[in-house]
Amino acid sequence: MQEKVCTIVLNWNGWRDTSVCLSSLAKLDYKNQEVIVVDNGSTDDSVSRLRSEFPHVRLLETGCNLGFGAGCNFGIRYALAIGAPYVWLLNNDTRVEPQALNSLVEKANSDRAIGAVGSAIYSMREPQSLQAWGGGRVNFWLGRSRHWLKPVRDDAVDFITGASMLVSREALGSVGLLDEQFFMYWEDADFCFRLRHAKWKLAVAGDSKIWHKGSASAGKESISLDRYFNDSAARFFEKHAHFPTFTFWTGVTLRLSKRLLSGDWERARAVWVGASRF
Repeated sequence: MQEKVCTIVLNWNGWRDTSVCLSSLAKLDYKNQEVIVVDNGSTDDSVSRLRSEFPHVRLLETGCNLGFGAGCNFGIRYALAIGAPYVWLLNNDTRVEPQALNSLVEKANSDRAIGAVGSAIYSMREPQSLQAWGGGRVNFWLGRSRHWLKPVRDDAVDFITGASMLVSREALGSVGLLDEQFFMYWEDADFCFRLRHAKWKLAVAGDSKIWHKGSASAGKESISLDRYFNDSAARFFEKHAHFPTFTFWTGVTLRLSKRLLSGDWERARAVWVGASRF
């Protein structure tokens, strides 16, 4: 008998992407799932459009933009309240392969010490290009993170990306939900570091394939991305680095230099504004 999975898709002014995602979820081979769309305070007509196109999908409204972590938690609390053994966090700008959820659950059930499982994530624009093998590693010397772009052993993965992360109910009960102090970025790494500190394992289900558009909410080159990224990086390294000041400012220096050398003063300023909370 299949264990129930609550799939949580966070939407913010992105009904077109969310519609593609929900259409692909409807074709999953895994049938014991409930899809929960959390609308994170959209200011367009996302709610009315999604309710009209997908009347059988549960749609929860936060009422305002809570950020990624708090928005996901809004759905996670609902999933836990109805007793779901697993929660699948899935970005709205994704399209899933029919076996994607089956593979995630099979991997999770292969070892009860596994707290979170990631997918093989490919680019929506270049379907053969691997964006992330489940997640990536954090470099505490350079103050940055990088996704794995090839298959690696599970123990080489420091974090599972929140674009596709299956989490067990037991793991959530052990370490709690996503840290809502992270408005956007690094909350997935923080959650996975907390899992690992609590002796939970991370794993990747390579047969779970999804295609990801990427940075649909903030925009690939947006100023908001730099501000949120560096603000959240400060919080992450404060929590997890042995030498947070060194680690954080090394990373900021590298990101700032890159933007200054390219003459992108606006984004350089955004990096500095995001870094200033440290």
